[in-house]
Amino acid sequence: MIVSYKKLWYLLIDKKLKKADLKRMTGISPSTLANLTKDKNVSLEVLLKICDALHCNLCDIVESLPDPEPVSEQK
Repeated sequence: MIVSYKKLWYLLIDKKLKKADLKRMTGISPSTLANLTKDKNVSLEVLLKICDALHCNLCDIVESLPDPEPVSEQK
C-alpha cells in the first residue's frame, strides 16, 4: 500500500490555507512537511496534530492506495 495526502492539500485549499499556515498551526518541521508533500510516511502523531489543527478526521487528510502493478517483462 502507498499513502496519499492529496486530500490534505485539497482541504487546505478549501480552508484557504497554505502549507506554511499548516506548519505554523501544527508546529511540524520543514522536513515533515516535505515528507507529506512527497507522499512519504509520517508518524501518526503528526497526522493527529494536523487533524486537531484542521478540525477533521484522519480519513479527511490521508488515504491508502494499492501499490502500482509492476510492469511484467515480455520475452
